[in-house]
Amino acid sequence: MSSALLPWLQLAVCAVAIGYAGRLLTHYGEAISRLTGLSRSWVGLVLLAAATSLPELFTGVSASAVAIAPDIALGDALGSCIINLLLIVILDAMSRDEPVYYRIDQGHILTAGFGVILLGFVGALIIVARDELDFSIGHVSVYTPFLILIYMVAMRATFLHERRRAPAPVAPDPEASATLRGTLARYAAAAAVVAFAGGLLPFVGMEIVETTGLRTSFVGTLLIAAATSLPEAAVTIAALRRNAADMAIASLLGSNLFDILVIAIDDLAYPRGALLADVSPVHAASAFAAVIMNGIFIVALLFRPKNRFFGVASWVSLSLLSVYLLSAYVIYLHGH
Repeated sequence: MSSALLPWLQLAVCAVAIGYAGRLLTHYGEAISRLTGLSRSWVGLVLLAAATSLPELFTGVSASAVAIAPDIALGDALGSCIINLLLIVILDAMSRDEPVYYRIDQGHILTAGFGVILLGFVGALIIVARDELDFSIGHVSVYTPFLILIYMVAMRATFLHERRRAPAPVAPDPEASATLRGTLARYAAAAAVVAFAGGLLPFVGMEIVETTGLRTSFVGTLLIAAATSLPEAAVTIAALRRNAADMAIASLLGSNLFDILVIAIDDLAYPRGALLADVSPVHAASAFAAVIMNGIFIVALLFRPKNRFFGVASWVSLSLLSVYLLSAYVIYLHGH
């Protein structure tokens, strides 16, 4: 087999493993919701979001600490945020009866709002937190604790918001033999597959860079991010088919918050100084594109559009797609 094709085959194998395990996470996540009485939105926001973001976590840590590829690490995290928001376009196209923005709960505005805050903070740091403003303690940026703090505040706020809401009725468990312990074990096994395959991706990405000459920021933001976002894709599509659109949206928005936490963890693992001061400034375009996409999503939840072009996609989905394509083009032209 040609050495040029081998990295692409490895990428495909990792992608298939991640996608299959991601589908299992949806099934076991719903089972956990039934067995514990937790709402689907909370399961999506916390359990599914954390599990489907494991590839970004392991990819980022291995890229930062082992492969020493900061552009791969940051590009994967921010690219995954953009792709997660792009997946809402797919959900809208699959929602045949009415636009997905019309049928989901407006409580998702809270999570999307925290996404705007975290992504905007990261985008600003990519631009200004270098040279004279690159403050570090050891090799860790002083800005990293603020990312962790904002994430914790976001989780606390969403938890209180869900607790104030009236609990949804819990359907009886159709599988009488299912136990919470067994379900959690199978859930953890699927998550482990996702984590293992995700940890291999940065090394595959660097091989693609060496064999094709593509820019590392482009590979990290598009190729690796697309592969590590396969669990989110599998989970959201499966959730929508199970008539659990709110769980799908909560998983996507929660994954974006977790991906920003991953950036903070990547900075802790990066041994050569502050991560955000050692990456291409073009990644700010990805961060701000994600901010714009979150803003469009918030407007959609408040406006509740009903009209669609050709019966497939609303103006909201077309706007999200346009921002994604523009950001990808910018990354391709100006990455290094």
